[in-house]
Amino acid sequence: MNDQLREDIRHLGRILGNVIAEQEGEDIFALVEQARRRAFGVSLGGEDLSTLNELLAGRPTEQLLPVVRAFSHFALLVNLAEDLSDESERQKGLDAGEMPKDSTLAATWIKLKNADISGEEVTRMIEGAEIAPVLTAHPTETRRRTVFDVQKDITRLMIERHSILSRPENARTRPRLEKIDRALRRTITVLWQTALVRVARPRIEDEVEVGLRYYKLSLLQTIPRINQDVSRELRDRFGPQVPKSAVIKPGSWIGGDHDGNPYVTADTLHYATTRAAQTVLRHYIRELHALEHELSLSDRLTEVSDELVDLAAKGRNDVPSRVDEPYRRAVHGMRGRMMKTCCELIGKDSVEGNWYQDHQAYPDAETFTRDLNVLDASLRASHDDLIADDRLARLRAAVFSFGFHLYSLDIRQNSDSFEDVLDEVFAAAGVATSYRDLDETAKRALLLAEMASPRPLIPVGDNNFSEATVRELKLIEAAKQAVDRFGPRMVPHCIISMATSVTDVLEPMVLLKEFGLIRPNGDKPTGSIDIIPLFETIDDLQAGADILQDLWGEPVYRNYLAQRGNTQEVMLGYSDSNKDGGYFAANWALYDAELAIVKASQKAGVGLRFFHGRGGTVGRGGGPSYDAILAQPKGAVTGSVRVTEQGEIISAKYGSAVSARRNLEALVASTLEASLLEVSDLEQPEEAYQIMRQISALSQKKYAELVHDDPGFIPYFTSSTPLAEIGSLNIGSRPATRKQTSTVSDLRAIPWVLAWSQSRVMLPGWFGVGTAFKQWIDGDEDKLRRLQELNERWPFFRSVLSNMAQVMSKADMALAKLYAGLVDDDGVEARVFETIRDEYELTRRMFYEITESYTLLDDNPELERSARKRFPYLLPLNCIQAEMLRRYRAGDDGELVGPCIRLTMNGLATALRNSG
Repeated sequence: MNDQLREDIRHLGRILGNVIAEQEGEDIFALVEQARRRAFGVSLGGEDLSTLNELLAGRPTEQLLPVVRAFSHFALLVNLAEDLSDESERQKGLDAGEMPKDSTLAATWIKLKNADISGEEVTRMIEGAEIAPVLTAHPTETRRRTVFDVQKDITRLMIERHSILSRPENARTRPRLEKIDRALRRTITVLWQTALVRVARPRIEDEVEVGLRYYKLSLLQTIPRINQDVSRELRDRFGPQVPKSAVIKPGSWIGGDHDGNPYVTADTLHYATTRAAQTVLRHYIRELHALEHELSLSDRLTEVSDELVDLAAKGRNDVPSRVDEPYRRAVHGMRGRMMKTCCELIGKDSVEGNWYQDHQAYPDAETFTRDLNVLDASLRASHDDLIADDRLARLRAAVFSFGFHLYSLDIRQNSDSFEDVLDEVFAAAGVATSYRDLDETAKRALLLAEMASPRPLIPVGDNNFSEATVRELKLIEAAKQAVDRFGPRMVPHCIISMATSVTDVLEPMVLLKEFGLIRPNGDKPTGSIDIIPLFETIDDLQAGADILQDLWGEPVYRNYLAQRGNTQEVMLGYSDSNKDGGYFAANWALYDAELAIVKASQKAGVGLRFFHGRGGTVGRGGGPSYDAILAQPKGAVTGSVRVTEQGEIISAKYGSAVSARRNLEALVASTLEASLLEVSDLEQPEEAYQIMRQISALSQKKYAELVHDDPGFIPYFTSSTPLAEIGSLNIGSRPATRKQTSTVSDLRAIPWVLAWSQSRVMLPGWFGVGTAFKQWIDGDEDKLRRLQELNERWPFFRSVLSNMAQVMSKADMALAKLYAGLVDDDGVEARVFETIRDEYELTRRMFYEITESYTLLDDNPELERSARKRFPYLLPLNCIQAEMLRRYRAGDDGELVGPCIRLTMNGLATALRNSG
């Protein structure tokens, strides 16, 4: 840890301590300090965890709550200090002229320059490019906007403090530092007195607003700038034939993902799409207002184009002082049109005033772009490129990136639900008495016939269906209305969870046709929406290529695909495959599925775009995005990749313009490199694949012995983790389980991983791997050396091991033992805990042998530094959480117990930074 970071953490810690003493009293401050010292004693090995637990466990909840708040706030402040330090180190490197680091676009441009790549290759790649971070809701990201604002204030003040300390001391240094410290103390006092999380369960609308917050914080500015930079660089380097393209096309699931969430309805979809459009239209209005102020150019001093003169004449701005300012008059008119657009699309209350009422609304983003292009062309014709390349260029890039929709909202539902809806619809229409009971062949024939038929299945106004079916139909109807209002990019994807057959893909197409998102045309239907199967379990991943080949063999579907650019998007589920087979088996099943799907697509002549359903944590496919994309099989990334972004990962990545730029660059850089460069020098790939299959089978067997076959596992899991409390304490809008938990498959992905991370076991990120390695090597030094070679030369294997080590570094078996004490059955507790502990130690030992490392984080010094500094502060949170769970389950209905558990969850998620 550098001196500046150490000093920042100490300084913020001192101020927080002063605030605690002032607000809560010296006794509470003394308890916090005592807990801190014991936590460090435990972390350094000088004390046993029981000493810390004894200090905290017997105290009343009202004493423990401020202790939880203290360590939660400190975790947040450490995050700020580390982020500041990381950015400072990056800037120092740039100032010193260091070579750009991997995952930056600057490094990618150098790699592309040194490679033998033609402009034709780049053109083919960029024509279908789509790099999409897709924001999703998450129960651990419940911080309020106020907290984000306070974080921004603290960051700004610390930057100001650094600036003062970096200059020679003078007579004003001390007063300035004291002023900053007063402001910091005031801001941290506000933070202390502000609830970190809301008490009520968040509504879908709340989650939509949280997602939109990141656009205002960073994405509205950062995405267009990167799109602009990438387009310019590629054209400069590979020729003007490379088309301009907005490579980053953001997406969202919030408000449209109704898979297992009954609270997602037509109303939430309407809210999500309307608020997205309102956000971007208001952004355009603000930018036009600023542009109108800036473009004061006089036609007495510069020439303007005839097109601009015409545009200015339509501006309805006859103020005498602007008679010689055609740019201002033109932009004034454009602003009026944009305000009218917002009024018509969103509502009269969405804009202030009424002066714009005589203006005509823009029918679409393309018409608005044409007006912006008139401004641009006129400026460049009069040699004012510098002016054109500033705010106007950013606005043009924003419209190119966001249109009138801001993001693309995906609709997602599971295949069983689509089948249930059609079962009712076909019965009511007299098409099939019991569609569900038909065999696959009969279902397919029926669906294909309906795809070709223009006849509607549902009479207008007929809602004589079950509540669930009415909800599904209305949601699809709302999607069509959103597309009609905001354009086809508003809802361009329909995802089918648990897709296991061709009919699973055809079923939603019939429903989409019913509402006009797909239009019948014999055997050549057309439409504006991609149909995306999601392969989730190990079996489904293994069958994915065969399902797609069968699907592409149907002329109706193949023709539909052709008018969608002949590109099939396929979503891969990381969390259900992980629950199904464990960490290593899931990772290999995903890679193996991609190999097979790539081969099938090449044979069929179909383009591919993979959508990776990665969560924040390694157990759900998380880890560095740059490494993950480079670790994909050859042919799996051809200019396009979509990736889910979730929860506290979103705030870490996109909470500021600086972090957003860095993380979006990593996505783009890795996609360009994976598409255009040879990123692996793996020899004998088939042999390597066979090794992975063998290790995967061994790992899955070990995982299944515990998770699926041990009758005590579910009782152990539900008792030793806060699983039940995730659902009962208003954390997140989505139910925690699909039904009463009797098997792992009943669980949703987020609570499965979140629960294990809270208890610091992190089981989904490593269990079964150690046994698999040990059994495969079986004492053979040649086999060990082969795995060492694969770690050196194969990005996939190296990434799997690195991510596993990262999550294992956050596990703590002493804390896991503490949580195991919550299990009532002593026999189950002892057996399952010993199995977990022994496998953890074996996995860590095998990792050291294969990677030839001495610590889990040898390849990640930043994380090792972070872990060493922050992890002691997590110990009190875990100890208090375990105690609160014990009380809560024993029937303690005190009003502070539930909030205390919620706060420990939030504090641990904040500190771990990728909890679920």
